[in-house]
This record gives sequence, C-alpha cells and structure tokens, in this order.
Amino acid sequence: MKDDTSGATAIEYGLIVSLIVVAILVSMQAVASETLEMWDHIETESLEAMGA
Repeated sequence: MKDDTSGATAIEYGLIVSLIVVAILVSMQAVASETLEMWDHIETESLEAMGA
C-alpha cells in the first residue's frame, strides 16, 4: 500500500493538463481581442473610404 503511487501520478497529470488548458484559454482571449480590434479598424477605414 505504501508504494502505490498511481493516484499521485494521476493527480499530477491532471494538474499539468489544467495548467495547459488555462494557458490556452488566456492566449485565445488575447488573440480574440487583437482580432476584434483589427476588424473594427477595417470597418472604420472602409466606412471612411466609402464616405459614410
């Protein structure tokens, strides 16, 4: 019983996966923000070019 570490290993893998998921979510939010700013800029420039 003392040498059974499979539960600890599963917990460690779970923590690693959760950290990876958090990193992915944070980077996706940053990319989404930049993409929205880009499309807002394109919309503004297009409207100005059309004289609206």
